[in-house]
Amino acid sequence: MPRQEVIRKARRDKRAGKSASTQAGEFVKDEIDKIRKGKHGARSTKQAIAIGLSEARRAGVDLPPPRKGRTKKATRRSAKYAYEVGQGKRTAKRRPRVSRAVEGVLKKEPRSTASRGALSKQAKQAASRRTAASRSAAARKASHTKGSKVRSAAAKKAARTRARRRS
Repeated sequence: MPRQEVIRKARRDKRAGKSASTQAGEFVKDEIDKIRKGKHGARSTKQAIAIGLSEARRAGVDLPPPRKGRTKKATRRSAKYAYEVGQGKRTAKRRPRVSRAVEGVLKKEPRSTASRGALSKQAKQAASRRTAASRSAAARKASHTKGSKVRSAAAKKAARTRARRRS
């Protein structure tokens, strides 16, 4: 169950007009923090992200399940159920025994999957699968929803780092 603070942050992102994936990012970040604190582990960085996305769907973030052909059928079905729970179209069946079993398995998984290096590698791989146009459009939308203060700060930082690279 995600913390109320995380749900509040996601709702604030929604009010700011940010995309569903940005809202879900709050849940993914929380999952990464849980792994870093040692509450449990994950087999891979992808798994940690998937757990975060599932929590986001269950919490009501409007993040539809992946389209056919993108992921396994079981993954799609799981995402569909989580999405329907979040949208109030289905009630979650609580399964304490399954929950305990999953938690037990995750506790034995490595924590290194949430390291800076592992996350960096995953981000680079994910970005390389997207087209340049898609990345550019995402950056353009991000700059629109940033707000003038944050945009100004980002521009100043970019100018600083550019000057540092030249020298």
